[in-house]
Amino acid sequence: MRLALAQVNATVGDLAGNADLVVDSCKAAVDQGAHLVVFPEMMLTGYPLEDLAMRLSLIEASKAAIEALAVRLKDEGCGDLVAMVGYLDQEPDVIDAPGIPKNAPLNNVAVIHDGAIVARQAKHHLWNYGVGDEIRNFVAGDTINIVQIGGIDVALAICEDLWRDGPSAAAKAADAALLVVPNGSPYEADKDDIRLELCARRAAEGECVLAYVNLVGGQDELVFDGDSIVVDASGTVLGRSGQFDPELLVVDLDLPAATPTMPSEDERFGGLAIKRTIITSEPFPTYEPLPVVQAERMSRNEEIYTALVTGLRDYVHKNGFQSVLFGMSGGIDSTLVAAIAVDALGPDNVNGISNPSAWSSEHSKSDAADMAERTGLSLDTIPIAPIFDSYQEALHLDGLAEENLQARIRAVIWMGLSNQHGHLVLACGNKSELATGYSTIYGDAVGAYAPIKDVPKTLVWELARWRNEIAEERGETPPIPPSTISKPPSAELRPGQLDSDSLPPYDLLDAVLDAYVERDLGSAAVIAEGHDPELVHRVVTLVDRAEYKRRQYPPGPKVSRRNFGRDRRVPITHRWREE
Repeated sequence: MRLALAQVNATVGDLAGNADLVVDSCKAAVDQGAHLVVFPEMMLTGYPLEDLAMRLSLIEASKAAIEALAVRLKDEGCGDLVAMVGYLDQEPDVIDAPGIPKNAPLNNVAVIHDGAIVARQAKHHLWNYGVGDEIRNFVAGDTINIVQIGGIDVALAICEDLWRDGPSAAAKAADAALLVVPNGSPYEADKDDIRLELCARRAAEGECVLAYVNLVGGQDELVFDGDSIVVDASGTVLGRSGQFDPELLVVDLDLPAATPTMPSEDERFGGLAIKRTIITSEPFPTYEPLPVVQAERMSRNEEIYTALVTGLRDYVHKNGFQSVLFGMSGGIDSTLVAAIAVDALGPDNVNGISNPSAWSSEHSKSDAADMAERTGLSLDTIPIAPIFDSYQEALHLDGLAEENLQARIRAVIWMGLSNQHGHLVLACGNKSELATGYSTIYGDAVGAYAPIKDVPKTLVWELARWRNEIAEERGETPPIPPSTISKPPSAELRPGQLDSDSLPPYDLLDAVLDAYVERDLGSAAVIAEGHDPELVHRVVTLVDRAEYKRRQYPPGPKVSRRNFGRDRRVPITHRWREE
């Protein structure tokens, strides 16, 4: 069997555009002689739908679109190809009741052949941890499909089903030679290694070949990295796609023929019905096998940086924007955001705004100008000192209020220019700042998207150095001025101000944040790991007090194991305090 895995970038709610992607990929699969093509989870509607899944108009549109797609594939010369396409469906005859999602939506996969849907399967295990919230939005399925294609039995599991015990054993019990797994699996650092181990383990358990296909692209706070994999029962990788880019991975498989004896009608496994469908029983003709494709894996820093670029690019484009604008202070955070934006959108669509105040250093202004020169982005300078003086004549603020006024004046300027010219405003705060509340609400925290909100400060420097090193290896001009990386960080809201005046050293801070935020340890457990008790209590207090700020911060791409937002949901108002 020649198998194609269509690793594509679907857009939530764009049924027509996503259907076009399916048709284009099927045509490419036919051109390469494929017999079966598998698309990611919820391909036709995009993923995740969140509460859109319960909207009856979308359910009905999805059901109509999958039927129309089956006919269209035959009309456009893909009728002999078997295509497995994820879509939104509905469980019939379910009465609305507490605990049942409105309109009983199903996370479904349609098996399409010769202009018709020949089998359907709904996801059994609904993802309900981390950033997943599927129990809220879907009804669980109760059937496992075994479809015979070219005389070979193929079993089907959907994303989270693979992470639970059952599908591999069911494939083994049904003597399936191939288990295909459509996925909408979001990116986080180092997840590709976990995926490969999981796929190899499930293939061994099922004594079959396992084919895992995943989405690529950005959707709000999530980024999908592809990393589609085909692995046999011995753990040998038979094919593996690249990361983050659309790709049609085509793999030749030498699979045993289906067992000739059909089971009884009441065959079941683990409480699930097993449904068998013969699509074609005649073996495929022999052909010259293709070379094995195994894309080179990215380094950890390249992987994270590419996720940030992908998330920003798709957030901008899928929301109908072309260009971005942000405050460009000459500091490391806004400079890294500038590099990401240029890589995502091109320099002509990136607009930096320098807003020097009376306390802005000359090196910050010159570093911002140097960055613009290195990358070709547009940089405009609008001093805020005269505006600040006008406010002070009326308000007479001092201390922290005076400092924050400067940040809020800058935000008014950015949003005004955004409204005037249609640029999308980016917030440049990093995860360490968000964790501790080291940002000005309605000031530097304004914007529509925050590219590095899930990147700790220590990783900001690491990514900046990596991006320059890669540029040098390519013979390009490093985008980030070296002085921006080497100078001590400062908000520059008062004379001689440094971040270290308000925060612990970032290497110590990020280590405590990893324990308290990423791993959810209590204060005592963090201290037990060897951290200074005074430091721990100080950091924990800052984190707990800043929840209201984080709730008002823009979305940004998840790259860590636990991001602020969908992953970590803590009440704003509570009286629990770590001792």
